[in-house]
Amino acid sequence: MTEASLRSEIVIVGGGAGGLELACKLGRKLGPSKVTLVDSRLYHIWKPSLHEVAAGTLDIHQEGLSYPMLAHDNGFSFVFGPMTGMDAGARTIAIGGVRSSSDNQEILPERRLEYGSLVMAVGSTSNYFGVPGAREHTISLNATEDAEQFRLRMLRLMLAVEQQREEGKDAGLDVVIIGGGATGVELAAELREASGAYAHYGFSSLDGRRDVRITILEGAPRILAPLPEKVSTAALDLLQQRGIKVITDCRVTAIEADRVTDKNGNVYPADLCVWAAGIRAPELLASLGLPTAKGGQLEVDDRLRVKGAQGVYALGDCAACVDGKGQAVPPRAQAAHQQADYLADTFLRLARGGAPRGQPYVYKDYGSLVSVGQTTSVGSLMGSLRGASWFVQGTVARAMYASLHLMHHRAVLGSVRTGLLALARFLIRRSTPMVKLH
Repeated sequence: MTEASLRSEIVIVGGGAGGLELACKLGRKLGPSKVTLVDSRLYHIWKPSLHEVAAGTLDIHQEGLSYPMLAHDNGFSFVFGPMTGMDAGARTIAIGGVRSSSDNQEILPERRLEYGSLVMAVGSTSNYFGVPGAREHTISLNATEDAEQFRLRMLRLMLAVEQQREEGKDAGLDVVIIGGGATGVELAAELREASGAYAHYGFSSLDGRRDVRITILEGAPRILAPLPEKVSTAALDLLQQRGIKVITDCRVTAIEADRVTDKNGNVYPADLCVWAAGIRAPELLASLGLPTAKGGQLEVDDRLRVKGAQGVYALGDCAACVDGKGQAVPPRAQAAHQQADYLADTFLRLARGGAPRGQPYVYKDYGSLVSVGQTTSVGSLMGSLRGASWFVQGTVARAMYASLHLMHHRAVLGSVRTGLLALARFLIRRSTPMVKLH
């Protein structure tokens, strides 16, 4: 395959929730000769479930959906490799080569892909805010490999604690989570449940609640600060019931290999440290010559078109988008889903020779749900009345939270396959350990 041999009418870079849903919707209508998805990984995992992967309660090898399989089933083309640059004038993007992780042999060469329209959906990465040691000594749950790295380190440390307990020594594991947003809260609750489950699989000397000490450090006055206070209060109560320590108004100033220090000089022991305190756009975007906002996101207009770049669009976390009231659209999965629907309609209208939709994109907030373990969730649902919202908690909220994942799968797999997959996973969970042990 020569460098200049690839071309597609619509190229989507990034196979996250929004990018993949857009590729599937367009592929079913327009076919693989018109729609191409580019991603640096071969399989897709719904990002909000990465905290389960990190805790070991979800196996990435069972959860991951193959991009080549999804491309075949939904009628789009898939190009494997990272985007490394672009030439907006020539309407081409550069795709880096792919090498084997085992022997570093080249699998795919560098390529160039010509586009008619380009959609950037590359998501986000961690914003460390210049905190010394944050990049070097923390793990962020941005991708599957991050979650798997955390899980393996946690498993090794728990094995060490188990060994020391068997020898009669006083031992424990300190996990510090920096950031009390949805990711931090969900990870803390999932880790507590997972640490308790290990006792069923040979960790007889380890007491999860006693020996796995989990602390959340949040800089704001309360956790889940963007959500209603009632949701925050309920989540805090559930975390404390699980023996999770929550410290608010805590600004971290330094992170070392075994400790975290805050602005008041308090030191928190940390065998494992997770950074969940903020996001920014990937550094790639700053090198493309496109206009970017303060957080590195691409500046888009009310039609999700990147300003000053003909034929280039952006959606999801990497797009600096404002709603009809001038407020920034939050980096949530529901926003990416809505934007994918909006752009799908735009491209289908253009493909039929018509004009794009006359109305601008308008973000609709349907509320937020936060998982607090495998059995309960908390959140707020927005009503049709102005300013109205309903607080939900418990098994009903948990069922609603699970349905969000199923809705995403339905968008990329269809109703029948999603139902079969949900049934299969239910049966698999009944015949496999509650946590991944290898």
